[in-house]
Amino acid sequence: MIYDIRHLTTYAYESAVSFARCTLRLEPGSGNGQRLVSHTIEIRPKPADRAIRRDFFGTCTESIVIETPHRHLRIDSRARVEVSRRGLGRTTPSPAWESVRDMAFEANSLGPASPVGFVFASPLVPILKDVTSYASASFPPRGGILVGAVDLMHRIRTEFKYDPKATVVSTPLVEAFDKRHGVCQDFAHVMIAGLRGLGLPAGYVSGYLRTIPPPGRPRLQGADATHAWVSLWCGPEIGWIGFDPTNDLLVENDHIILSVGRDFSDVSPVDGIIVGSPRQKLGVAVDVVLVE
Repeated sequence: MIYDIRHLTTYAYESAVSFARCTLRLEPGSGNGQRLVSHTIEIRPKPADRAIRRDFFGTCTESIVIETPHRHLRIDSRARVEVSRRGLGRTTPSPAWESVRDMAFEANSLGPASPVGFVFASPLVPILKDVTSYASASFPPRGGILVGAVDLMHRIRTEFKYDPKATVVSTPLVEAFDKRHGVCQDFAHVMIAGLRGLGLPAGYVSGYLRTIPPPGRPRLQGADATHAWVSLWCGPEIGWIGFDPTNDLLVENDHIILSVGRDFSDVSPVDGIIVGSPRQKLGVAVDVVLVE
């Protein structure tokens, strides 16, 4: 499947901003069942400096500096991505979760693909006793890791309520867990915390999900949004598998990966600092269109 993706980010400031330094993580990568065909970013006002590098996890990261005074900032990212994944079944046999845990801790590499880097707590995903206990109900002794993760994903989908008003980006994981309300970021963080509490390596994936309008209804421009899900290492033979707890789905061809990290703080599409306005209004619009 080939997708055209547009990710438009706008900032409107209460007063003029004299200086801005931003970090952009807006270029989808190649690998994990997808291939980047093309990508462009248009930025207004025009940056005085742009520098591109790869971060530790392999994400294309662009740093920009804007020195022109401005009241509005517009970042227009457009990409074409080809996705081809062969999904696993929800009951596919897999190694016992305890053996995967032990193999992760025995890993002899500290590189970005090594599972050991995704076992420990990270800035937004602490190891919490209550969350670990919640996750452990899905992992009986000697149970397959894939079946256990599917069960945990399903429980989060059915026992938590999707509620955009319940949390904000900075809401602590423990609060989202106690409320049992939140959005995809919260559900991914909860699932990751539960898996890591059991010693299993789990990463945070930022990306896009193709949405299909109800029969007879047109697609709404800009109605899509960035999405988040979980990547779990299921042993050297199966590798990294995506789990979407917001929708109770194993990741296949409707998911497009933007970046992978330990939690949202590693993969925020746009962040940075400004000098000037104390208040700002953020707007984000995403279109994911299947190329016929």
